[in-house]
Amino acid sequence: MNLPNKLTFSRILMIPLFMILLAVPFPWGSWDIGNAELPVAHFAAALIFIIAAGTDWVDGYYARKHNLVTNLGKFMDPLADKLLVSAALILLVEIELAPAWVVIIIISREFAVTGLRLVAAGEGIVLAAGSMGKLKTATQMVAIASLLLHNFPFSYMSFPFGTIMLYISLVFTIISGVDYFIKNWHVMRDSK
Repeated sequence: MNLPNKLTFSRILMIPLFMILLAVPFPWGSWDIGNAELPVAHFAAALIFIIAAGTDWVDGYYARKHNLVTNLGKFMDPLADKLLVSAALILLVEIELAPAWVVIIIISREFAVTGLRLVAAGEGIVLAAGSMGKLKTATQMVAIASLLLHNFPFSYMSFPFGTIMLYISLVFTIISGVDYFIKNWHVMRDSK
């Protein structure tokens, strides 16, 4: 297994630790960050999330630069992103930092795209993520990190940066999903 694929798998392995930090009520206290409080456990979860999200950029860059792009990587990289983002969004709803309806739309799009990829895989076709999908992922990662940090440092200015980024990522999620299906509809149309 090459280095980019190892980084992808490391991202998947970080998800349970990230989930535990958000789901278990650790009595570690919190910091005052302007008009909000940032629980220490949420800060730790945010750091793990940011590191995991960073591996997404590093593995893709390294794979392209050193010509290490594999079908396993094309399949596992977007799956790792979906697992990380889905876990984060569901837990953000649980801790009341994200509206459930936004999360339902985002996760529904991920299920739909994964379904299309599975049909394609059954036909021997590997569908890589497009540029719109990468933009969607980037905006989701920024939104999630901002929400996990309880909008720090924007909390000092009462500017809802994390919430705004979540809605921007929702728009990109919908647009990229429609774009992905339009570009790859032949897979559904031509499947046996």
